[in-house]
Amino acid sequence: MTADRVLTVDLGTSGPKVAVFTLDGRYLDGDFAPVPTRLVGDLGAEQRPDDWWRGVIDATRRLHDRSSIDPAAVAAVAVTSQWSGTVPIDRDGTPLHDALIWMDARGVDAIREVVGGRVRIAGYDPRKLRAWIQRSGGAPSRAGKDPIAHIHWLERHRPDVARATWKYLEPKDWLNFRLTGRAAATFDSITLHWVTDNRDLLRIDYDDTLLRIAGLRRDQLPDLIGATDVLGGLTDAAAHDLGLRAGTPVIGGTPDLQSAAVGSGAVRELEGHLYVGTSAWLTCHVATKKTDLRRGIATLPSPLPGRYYVADEQESAGACLNWLRDHVLFPDDSLRETPVPADVFQRLDALAEASVPGAHGVIFTPWLNGERTPVDDHTVRGGWHNLTLATTRADLVRSVLEGVAYNSRWLLGCVERFTGRPFPWLHFIGGGAESPLWCQIHADVLQRPIRQVEHPIRANARGAALLAAIALGAMTPDDVARAVPIRHEYTPNPEHRATYDTLYREFRNIYTQTKGIYQRLHAHG
Repeated sequence: MTADRVLTVDLGTSGPKVAVFTLDGRYLDGDFAPVPTRLVGDLGAEQRPDDWWRGVIDATRRLHDRSSIDPAAVAAVAVTSQWSGTVPIDRDGTPLHDALIWMDARGVDAIREVVGGRVRIAGYDPRKLRAWIQRSGGAPSRAGKDPIAHIHWLERHRPDVARATWKYLEPKDWLNFRLTGRAAATFDSITLHWVTDNRDLLRIDYDDTLLRIAGLRRDQLPDLIGATDVLGGLTDAAAHDLGLRAGTPVIGGTPDLQSAAVGSGAVRELEGHLYVGTSAWLTCHVATKKTDLRRGIATLPSPLPGRYYVADEQESAGACLNWLRDHVLFPDDSLRETPVPADVFQRLDALAEASVPGAHGVIFTPWLNGERTPVDDHTVRGGWHNLTLATTRADLVRSVLEGVAYNSRWLLGCVERFTGRPFPWLHFIGGGAESPLWCQIHADVLQRPIRQVEHPIRANARGAALLAAIALGAMTPDDVARAVPIRHEYTPNPEHRATYDTLYREFRNIYTQTKGIYQRLHAHG
């Protein structure tokens, strides 16, 4: 039998999704295993790497139970995952501390010292800032959520862990270590450490100057390979756990933002896509390196060889719906009378449709965990605004969907100014794109046609599978755009434009008028 399948692992914040794809990107079957997130105080967010691995094994075994995996047909394993996380490991790959994930901002004080100096511009020493932007294309976020900040927090507050650490790995790269026994990062996964020179996409490597100003050591960090390089073969132990053949190739893989860029199918230069999952982003591929530090937008190395992509991220998108479900509508408390229905998100859509476009003037701001772009503000917080005695639950639910779309419109304007050209349309992927209502809301709010990609929730995994196909020589980057079908296109409704234009302006005004309040409330948070 010809090996023509790819087993993908997509480690999201909610847990790993394991799927089987053909080498031309066609989805065959998949399964999911949830993992918990432990919130530590106001700023900490941790997950157990062993929970990730256990979830990968459980989901893979369920695929075996459905006869969806033939080990002889699996040509490669490809991992994509949540980005901007940190796993400290010993030489055996054992985690020495729970993973600090992308939501963890406990390194905020440390990173502000690292990036600062006697003279500061927007909080940065101008000499350090110049070196970062010239060489890497960006600079560490002062919000404390990049791996560089995680490492400094561990070294300051968990010195025993730091002393015992052999390597600090991103979540994807730790999973790859479990698969192959080799510690390596890809040129794209290492980027948020801000210690690589990315000016020449064919010669990306650690930079001594950036390591020095970042306060990191080269020996703490893994070797570098390309996303479409073969990292190694499955070890005997990993093959046993997954029911696959030892030696099956494992490719370098990529974080979720980058795999989504590939799996969206919008891979030609300046073709845009919008992702709405736990977080959100709006990005495209470009030919040149560029940085907008004020809005937190930069071009960084793509997993597709020889290309840059526009990098940005909004902290809370689908997370707002999860919060609505878990803390407002179905909290596990003394007032709860019914279990959470299995079709809760479909019911929320139906309820939101009982309201009207604009939710009778209710505005929801989705900054439940601070914000990264288009403003880097870790103190801002979310809320409902303009409530009245007549406000209904349907208004509240619809306003959450619309609030995330307003935030996307804010980012859209910044990205289009950055690229110098408006997007004629956007491919829409992620769990949020499963909702026809949310697709239409985004089309109306953004005033752009929204192309709902087939199997949008599998876009990250599809991107990983397509990268595996490129690695194995079964596909070229130019083939990717033709490999991703569109399920439906949603066009803006002109009747809703005036309403959404007005509410969007006030959405922006809410941030301007309240950011000082949040800074004072969270001055020591």
